Amino acid sequence: MNIVETKENWLRNIVLFLSSQTISLFGSSLVQYAIMWYITLETESGLMMTLYIICGFIPTFILSPVAGVWADRYHRKMLIMLSDGLIATATLILAILFFMGYDATWLLFVMAAVRAFGTGIQTPAVGAILPQIVPKDKLTKVNGANGSIQAVIMFVSPMVSAALLSMATIEIIFLIDVITAAIAIITLLAFLKISVHQKAAEQQTASYFSDFKQGLIYVKSHAFLKRFFLFFAVFFVLMAPAAFLTPLQVTRSFGDDVWRLTAIEIAFSIGMMAGGGLIASWGGFQNKVKTMVIASLVMGACTFALGIVPGFWIYLAFMALFGIAMPMFNTPTTVLLQEKVEENYLGRVFGVMGMISTSMMPIGMLIFGPISDIIRIEWLLIGTGMFMIVLTFFLAKNKVLIEAGEPEPARSAG
Repeated sequence: MNIVETKENWLRNIVLFLSSQTISLFGSSLVQYAIMWYITLETESGLMMTLYIICGFIPTFILSPVAGVWADRYHRKMLIMLSDGLIATATLILAILFFMGYDATWLLFVMAAVRAFGTGIQTPAVGAILPQIVPKDKLTKVNGANGSIQAVIMFVSPMVSAALLSMATIEIIFLIDVITAAIAIITLLAFLKISVHQKAAEQQTASYFSDFKQGLIYVKSHAFLKRFFLFFAVFFVLMAPAAFLTPLQVTRSFGDDVWRLTAIEIAFSIGMMAGGGLIASWGGFQNKVKTMVIASLVMGACTFALGIVPGFWIYLAFMALFGIAMPMFNTPTTVLLQEKVEENYLGRVFGVMGMISTSMMPIGMLIFGPISDIIRIEWLLIGTGMFMIVLTFFLAKNKVLIEAGEPEPARSAG
């Protein structure tokens, strides 16, 4: 009876949690696309789009280490609610300003920065809270399902946002985001009971800087975390051309029709949905690093293939395959950290992960973006694809990481 109740409790809790996050994320995605298209249509300026992208990632990068400390020091559920509330309040203020006729473009840059600030707080807290709700042996399925949900939102929200923009003003979309955030906050507050983790329940004696330093010492003292983050940093830099330059490549090599750019986004999103479903149902190999190795090999091969395929339809097939490999790579990565890192350090470790994931691809773009005006993008894809495959062989041969990927022996609770 007790086991059944426990099982029902974690299932109920994770359904409530993921539902609230899905509703909130959908509203946020609608606003993100609406702002992006509004700036594109109103300014028709590449510089303005670049400024918007910079405003959207720098606050997350700067805040990630601090937010990681917060996720370990404070109640993670409250942090998620506060970040949702911050974003909703800023969006409501922006909607009111637009309704009153104050629609300067710089306000949208401020909004992008505030939203990135909120995301920076939320990401480590969400990564660290899941092991509190979900039994360890179910983490892969839950993270896989969450990845699939996010892929569906990525697929649906551009279309819904475009449809809404054609029927209503951008202020209405802002209000939709405020409503979805309010629903998410009420769901977490009223229905989801999550106990405060051990470190947050204790009296905090150390300073923020000391806590952050302890987090770095924790990473340095675990050989697998050092190698893990180093692999990630290099891999993300190499992924930049495939992530950012493929629309430009399609425009130059296959034609500048809008439907082609839409098609590559759809192919990638469908692939991600399928990949999320696959990893959720299958669970991957017993050794999580082996699943990561296969997925990164596929991503490297797809990057290489995108540089050599002659026809657009074959190009789309490889883009979809790339999409399938992404959740097969991301899910075991997240679960590995959730399983291997001590609960009191999870927030800080996810904070470091957030810094790497938000900074390395833009750094890659600073390298490859200017080069793409001198060298054909196809050559950049071939080169980075080959390096990704070589890097994956290093991952496969690294005994420390392979050992870390092994499942933990079953232990009784407590």
